[in-house]
Amino acid sequence: MFVDRYDELEILNNEYSKEGLSFSVLYGRRRVGKTSLLKEYVKDKPAIYFLSTMENASILREKLQFIIADFFEDNLMKTLIFKDFVGIFEYIASKEIVKKLVVIIDEFQYLGKEDSSVPSQFQYIVDETIKSKNIHLVLCGSIISMMCEQTLSYSSPLYGRRTSSIKLEPIEFCHLNEFFPTHSQEQLLELYSIFYGVPKYLEMIEPKKNIFENIKDNILSPSSYLYNEPQFILQHEVNEPVTYFSILEIIANGEHKIGNIASRLGKNANGIMPYLSKLIELDIIYKEVPITEENPVKSKKGLYFIKDNFFRFWFRYVLPFKSQLEIGNSEYVLHKIKQNFNAFVGQSYEKLAVSYVAQYFNTLKCGRYWNKNIEIDIVGITDSSLIVGECKYSNKKVGIDVFDNLKQKAKTIESQLPIKCCILFSKSGFTDELLKMQGENLVLIELLSKRI
Repeated sequence: MFVDRYDELEILNNEYSKEGLSFSVLYGRRRVGKTSLLKEYVKDKPAIYFLSTMENASILREKLQFIIADFFEDNLMKTLIFKDFVGIFEYIASKEIVKKLVVIIDEFQYLGKEDSSVPSQFQYIVDETIKSKNIHLVLCGSIISMMCEQTLSYSSPLYGRRTSSIKLEPIEFCHLNEFFPTHSQEQLLELYSIFYGVPKYLEMIEPKKNIFENIKDNILSPSSYLYNEPQFILQHEVNEPVTYFSILEIIANGEHKIGNIASRLGKNANGIMPYLSKLIELDIIYKEVPITEENPVKSKKGLYFIKDNFFRFWFRYVLPFKSQLEIGNSEYVLHKIKQNFNAFVGQSYEKLAVSYVAQYFNTLKCGRYWNKNIEIDIVGITDSSLIVGECKYSNKKVGIDVFDNLKQKAKTIESQLPIKCCILFSKSGFTDELLKMQGENLVLIELLSKRI
């Protein structure tokens, strides 16, 4: 299924429409759908596709050589000996290429891991060997740190040579209904809060089963595909995985201040900053400051959260309970999940509500606000006013008390701008008394639907 990748597909097709050499770098976390995007891109184009693996460089060259020989129907090429990748691309360059040829090296980072000269070889390939050829070269990879180091960083020999780069993100929540057209918005929100927008994960979902059955089958069973997924991803990205695991488990369990995270680890704040920076670089966590901060980079009010919903779930409910899961006691863990399920999903709901306000209320910026005494789920800043909002993901209807409390909290926001309106988001709707009060100064939104 091809969903929500049309902007990226347009970028690739624009590269293809250019006369002469194009060079694209495509990267993103595992399972996010990079290969599916590339397959969709080349379905009507002449293309050479090679998937690199963790093997000896000479074996990889030979495999690529045989794929190219088959593409050009040249069995003689299979008998040649190539000492590097430059020679292989010199062979491609020697061919008459009328219709633009796409050459894809998937999991490119493994080539550079096995042979550190590979980025320099591809620099020469781009600068000299195929520079005048009608070719679209695509280097694709899923180990983000290696791809950045080998293709995008200033120190890479390939730096500045790409004509486009795409960081493929998980699918946005608004497209999940294309995977599950019969699901309610509440069911989609539950799925998104756990399986995120990762296509491979979503494809595993059994639509006829409820969320807890899908969690049990796909995550909690030691034999399931996702049981050790974050561990598998992180061990390829970082050294000292134990420290990273500990940090993520602490954050997943509700500790977000750097000093408190460090204290739990028996370290000082400076000692864990490299780990936090690395996790931010890998797009696994993010640092958030109150939306009203004038200089977010220098703000000392930063809190750290897990961005990837699946990682947040795994470090909250899988890693801490591995002992129970290994002996088959998944019902114990499911009970723990059910006890706090609304609160867990509610965190994802709040983030989506912030995005909703940013999209539909023309804010300059939008996010959370907090000070020593209060927290506000949503504060949108326009050029002349503030929009404030609260989210409630519970089985109880939201009433006037929530509205009054929000108005009181809004008075403490450190801003000279006036409050334009209040927005309340609710999973379970609103009381009749509150519904009668809606108007220009109060907007009521059930789940993430249009205004009531």
